[in-house]
Amino acid sequence: MPLPFLTADRAFDTQEDDVALPFDDHDQWRRPYRPGPWRVGAAALLLLLASFVLIAGVIIAFAGALPGAGACFVLGLAQIAAALRLLRMGVWVSRHGLRRVAFFATTTVPWGRTSELRTVQQPVRWLGLPRTVQGQALVAARPGREPLTLLTDHSADFLSRPEAFDRAADTVEAWGAEYRAG
Repeated sequence: MPLPFLTADRAFDTQEDDVALPFDDHDQWRRPYRPGPWRVGAAALLLLLASFVLIAGVIIAFAGALPGAGACFVLGLAQIAAALRLLRMGVWVSRHGLRRVAFFATTTVPWGRTSELRTVQQPVRWLGLPRTVQGQALVAARPGREPLTLLTDHSADFLSRPEAFDRAADTVEAWGAEYRAG
């Protein structure tokens, strides 16, 4: 029994909530797409592992080994922070520019410093690992600087979801066309 109101796997044409509402604040940073299942699954596994580590820390604390318990609590909190950062990764847009959030670094580029946004065929990393495959990437060209790769179709957000990649790339390109010209 399918329950489409409980899932995000509805057809593109049936969703009216993907369009920005007229009262939405375009000064706020927003991700123009949903996080993909690989990213959400990895974060969920990290949080599950963190819960086991924190429970182990409580058991170790009751056993009386406080340094071991402290190490478990620090490890559990680090896993929770990593899961939250993993969920935050991606491309964010606002009226001020675009922001690419990676695990260890964040790059913000004002719309005025981008000459164009385009989708190109190039070798891309598979799930962010060192292995590269031929795929599509949304690239922000910046005058006098190396192009900034924003999205790829083999990332944790878009692996096996080419329609979602096309929609996200089109949305980011539309934001760029609107705010670069204005």
